Amino acid sequence: MSTTICQVMGFIVSSLGVAGCIVSTAMDMWSTQDLYDNPVTAVFQYQGLWRSCVRQSSGFTECRPYFTILGLPAMFQAVRALMIVGIVLGILGLLVCIFALKCIRIGNMEDSAKANMTLTSGIMFIVAGLCAITGVSVFANMLVTNFWMSTANMYQGMQNVQNRYTFGSALFVGWVAGGLALIGGIMMCLACRGLIPEESRYKAVSYNASGRNISYRTGPYKVGSGYEPETKTRKGAGYEEAARSEDGRRSYPSKYDYV
Repeated sequence: MSTTICQVMGFIVSSLGVAGCIVSTAMDMWSTQDLYDNPVTAVFQYQGLWRSCVRQSSGFTECRPYFTILGLPAMFQAVRALMIVGIVLGILGLLVCIFALKCIRIGNMEDSAKANMTLTSGIMFIVAGLCAITGVSVFANMLVTNFWMSTANMYQGMQNVQNRYTFGSALFVGWVAGGLALIGGIMMCLACRGLIPEESRYKAVSYNASGRNISYRTGPYKVGSGYEPETKTRKGAGYEEAARSEDGRRSYPSKYDYV
């Protein structure tokens, strides 16, 4: 029961993480204009992975997509690639995880196959979460670098050179989503161990006796000295049991036995 609960909880947490990665990638507020020194402004700018937007004080918002790919910074394109890879792996992991759930029976699928599928989906969720966390962290590092460069230019008197940008809400959504996908993947890997059948975990080892095999048969108990030769019996058509004397010769009944 605990294995099923762990697997279902891992599936739910991973689903929330993958959904958060999709929402974070589609959001436009990856970087927002810093209003610390200028709280009252007529134009507010914010940027995403796919387009940049400008919101005026009248409430009108205009967004313009990036029409170029080669003109964007290499780190910016790397963030895009990481988020897309994380989403693709997360969706594939969800599809595999649905068929691996212990509460769902599909034909005569064995528990060992479900265990392998659960482990595969868990690894996919872990990689997807790491991709999302790495992509968001790289973008945050870019923002921090540009922020301090813009601050240095402002102190040098170049106030109107460029605007400063700070963290947007999409970054926090991406961090949380990547963490959820990572936790869900770990839970799926833990649930995989409980799905492995017992006979495959512990393999029995057979031991053969080094001496000869001794067969026992039921019969009257006979007391001997321990040095008597072993009697052999041959059963079958055309053979009769014959008693042998201690010296090894065949003994025949005498005439006094019939009196």
